[in-house]
Amino acid sequence: MTSLLAQAQAPVIDYKALSPLFAVLGGAIVVLMVGLLRARVARAVVVPALAAVSLIAALGLTVWIWEPGNQAPIVEGALSMDALTLSVSVLFFTAGLATIALSVRSEAQEEAGAGEYYALLLGSIAGMVLLAGAENLVTLFVGIELLSIPLYVLCASEVRRRASLESGLKYLVIGSVGSATLLYGLALVYGATGSTDFAGIERAIGDTVSVGDPLLLTGVALTATGLAFKASVAPFHQWTPDVYQGAPTPITTFMAVATKAAAFAIFLRLFDQALADAQLDWGPALAVLAAITIVVGNVGAIPQRSLKRMLAWSGVAQAGYLLAGVVVGTRLGVQATVFYLAVYLLMNVAAFAVIVARERVSGRGDDLSALEDLGREQPWLAWPMTIAMLSLAGFPATAGFIGKFYLIDAAVSGDYTWLGVVIVIGSVVSLGYYLRVVAVMWMGRLEVELPVMQGRHVKPVAGWSPEADTRAQPEVAAIAILFAAATIFFGIVPSPLFDAARDVGSVLVNLL
Repeated sequence: MTSLLAQAQAPVIDYKALSPLFAVLGGAIVVLMVGLLRARVARAVVVPALAAVSLIAALGLTVWIWEPGNQAPIVEGALSMDALTLSVSVLFFTAGLATIALSVRSEAQEEAGAGEYYALLLGSIAGMVLLAGAENLVTLFVGIELLSIPLYVLCASEVRRRASLESGLKYLVIGSVGSATLLYGLALVYGATGSTDFAGIERAIGDTVSVGDPLLLTGVALTATGLAFKASVAPFHQWTPDVYQGAPTPITTFMAVATKAAAFAIFLRLFDQALADAQLDWGPALAVLAAITIVVGNVGAIPQRSLKRMLAWSGVAQAGYLLAGVVVGTRLGVQATVFYLAVYLLMNVAAFAVIVARERVSGRGDDLSALEDLGREQPWLAWPMTIAMLSLAGFPATAGFIGKFYLIDAAVSGDYTWLGVVIVIGSVVSLGYYLRVVAVMWMGRLEVELPVMQGRHVKPVAGWSPEADTRAQPEVAAIAILFAAATIFFGIVPSPLFDAARDVGSVLVNLL
């Protein structure tokens, strides 16, 4: 026993590479402790500020350790802080900062407790970083649980509102089913290949286990299903509209962009790296799933009057577009997916920021009528929403157009031309609901009444009147304007995002 202990060596930990993760986790602990202070200024000002500082520090550390090309995994091969992990981590941190700004005046922060609220938010971001960098099946599952559990609580953080509690419960139940399915799939992949490391799985496929092995393919199918729950891929999307509408809107914003980015990051790493040799088997199945998702998402969004439900269904369709980049299994597909994830964050945060601003003052919640005549009354909010809608639809001169063009190019180059055609058709169909939002803002009330909104009537925030000017919440307007401006900027000058996407493509060295 003594000799065995003498031979045992502690794992080598690269603290520099792990520094962004440490910044987020350390920030969560500090925020939770400061939140225990009874002074109102500590809860209302200091806690959000500390949470923002931790994310800004994580962003700075990410830039500090960024190195193009492929880096060796760390922590005994369990985690990789390469260009893929770091690029999507920037998206997580940016989404977190936007969520903090949108949450400053929210009821959820007050009801759940500021310390707990922001600690859970930072904990979820840490889980996303861990998931995106997973090089091991165990790390993958730990990351997805660390990501999910705080979100279950955050969805229900408006504890005095039934819809919020219902949202948290639905997400918990469906998320648990998705996690269980994922776990079964990972177990079968391990049983077939005899390895939990992605590199070991990659070596085993075609060597010790055939590509068409039933155990392996069943494991791949269950794993894809589990990840599809997180990414809102049809037909595993049923939870998305209800949870998005019931959750506090700042949390909906965070879930809509950050959770999707984390899910597709691990989709890329697992399927286009560890399971790349089996691409001919899983590729056609995921392509059909992507096409179904595009159709279901766009058709489901058309009759929605609730803006949050509409964006939820839109997010389902966008997941189908993103899945096309994974399906082709090429370097171009990886680059297109990462590029579109960044674009998706910009245009969705801009849209949700406008919804936050309007539901706090209009007395109509997230109903489409809350945007009536917004172009005349508050153009500084109408223009960001207009840009976001046009970008989501794929109009030229917006980042959404460049992103969809990139995905279509990847699909055609990867011999999935028909899937590129589906993306084009889906974009055309989406004009039916995106342009309706623009018309309501600039042209007033619609002549044709839409179906009655499914959901709740949101009362204005205490102390505010329906006629209150949105300039009283400048941080929300600033987020909307900033992210809309970035959407236009990267639509005209996309080269910085292209360069970052190319760095990510160089990480998965086995791709063409």
